[in-house]
Amino acid sequence: MCASPSRRILVVDDVADNLFLLQTILEAEGYEVDTADDGRSALAKVESSLPDLILMDVMMPDMSGYEVTYKIRQNQAIPFMPILLVTAYEDADAIQGLALGANDFIRKPIEFDRLLTKIEAFLQFNQTYS
Repeated sequence: MCASPSRRILVVDDVADNLFLLQTILEAEGYEVDTADDGRSALAKVESSLPDLILMDVMMPDMSGYEVTYKIRQNQAIPFMPILLVTAYEDADAIQGLALGANDFIRKPIEFDRLLTKIEAFLQFNQTYS
């Protein structure tokens, strides 16, 4: 599976190793990847340069992935983009995340083939219907 080089993914995680791993894998698949290590940085990046998809950790200090998702969805100036929430916690509230505007949940440890398939499906869907 090889992505179009114009497809930008914003990866948000407060753990540097997770950012590096996801960035490396996604870039190897042909995606352009930007990273943010907290919710505030993620919001600033979304507002300044729209990604095609966001892959965001749920549990971060200061502002959770749920809060960032909600703020993005409430901002009428930001067009729709798929948001995939990532969590290591079994008790993470998928219903809450979906209700706040996330499109899907990815559980850690990440199955990368499954992640790449979901990313491509969401990007194709968004391109078809936007």
